[in-house]
Amino acid sequence: MSTGNCIAGFFRTIWLIIATSLAMLYMTATPAAEQVPGPIRVGMTVSLTGEYETPGKDELFGAQMWASDLNGRGALLGRKVEIVYYDDKSDAATSARLYERLINEDKVDLLLGPYSSDLTMAASTVAENHNFPMVATGAADGRIWARGYKNIFGIDAPAREYMKLLVDSAAGAGLKRIALIYADSDFPRGVAEGVRDLAASNNMEVVFDREYSQDRTDFSAMLQQMKASKPDLLVGGTYLDDSIAIVRAAKQVQLSPKAIVLTVGPSLKEFGNALGSDADGVLGVVSWIRSAHLPMARDFSYRYKQKHGHNPGAHVAYGYGGGQVLEAAVRLANTLDKDAVRQQLVDMKFRSLLGRYDVDETGKQMGKSIYVLQWQNGRRLLVLPRLMRESPIEYPFKPWSER
Repeated sequence: MSTGNCIAGFFRTIWLIIATSLAMLYMTATPAAEQVPGPIRVGMTVSLTGEYETPGKDELFGAQMWASDLNGRGALLGRKVEIVYYDDKSDAATSARLYERLINEDKVDLLLGPYSSDLTMAASTVAENHNFPMVATGAADGRIWARGYKNIFGIDAPAREYMKLLVDSAAGAGLKRIALIYADSDFPRGVAEGVRDLAASNNMEVVFDREYSQDRTDFSAMLQQMKASKPDLLVGGTYLDDSIAIVRAAKQVQLSPKAIVLTVGPSLKEFGNALGSDADGVLGVVSWIRSAHLPMARDFSYRYKQKHGHNPGAHVAYGYGGGQVLEAAVRLANTLDKDAVRQQLVDMKFRSLLGRYDVDETGKQMGKSIYVLQWQNGRRLLVLPRLMRESPIEYPFKPWSER
């Protein structure tokens, strides 16, 4: 054999070895690449339309901001996080049907609950039927946790405790007569039950007690009747639209008790936008306010305002805090296994943006504090508890005739 043929054979052998090695490397690497896991999918329904549209969108924005922050700082179990959501139209049956879809068709890995106690009541039944742990975001009615379910975990204080700080303060200021009105849904009813108990324990009298249809828009006749009972304190278990309508009706009939306190509505910027100076003096009870010295509150508010153009309300913190609770449970469990995540949600103690997470054996939140804000000069200011307040609470409510 000639020298040229030997050299050619040598190079053919080298190229054959290289080609074989590359082929083996490709066959080894390709399955691994194909096995790279996709994002962890967190399912939830949100009220993008209907009565709960405003707080529902806020909760979604909060959950999405949590996922974005988590992905920005790394990953969860080596994977990015994605929020999968559908519009439940503020309807409990629709929410329940969509959670079936999230679990059975979308195969989500984790669940956050919807806004409102009545939707959460329905959605958590779906989660229980599938033995799938769910972190409730905007839900506080104690009946959710009185059914013996093992898969629903709250982050908000029970509805019956929402008015405790305010009613105790009002009693200390000498207010004696309470007028109580509330919408005919789960959370406001829970608030009303708590107010009746608080009135009894503070030697106060409930002089007016009325439930109303959730779609009611005109409160003039009801407040005219209430005026005859001469209340010192008007307490409303309300949402946004009804809270605005109640204040307008109070002005119309010149009802000026020493204090007006409402749920949900006063915590939202839309309340002040709708009422202008008529919002001043109205009190609200709220689970989160950026001035309450909660973890990350100032930084969170700044970054949220940079993105959305306004300060976040409590419902944004519900979505963000719910995501943080899920994240903590998964990190502690070091797995997405539902049994392991559920056990961490039962056992762990944690401080989220929303505040302290510490549930009892039913999953009901026991560690959360409630705050009281008051609209003063067009701003929502923290007034209770006293040690945290931005401004003293203003009693009495300034009569409409003097404004």
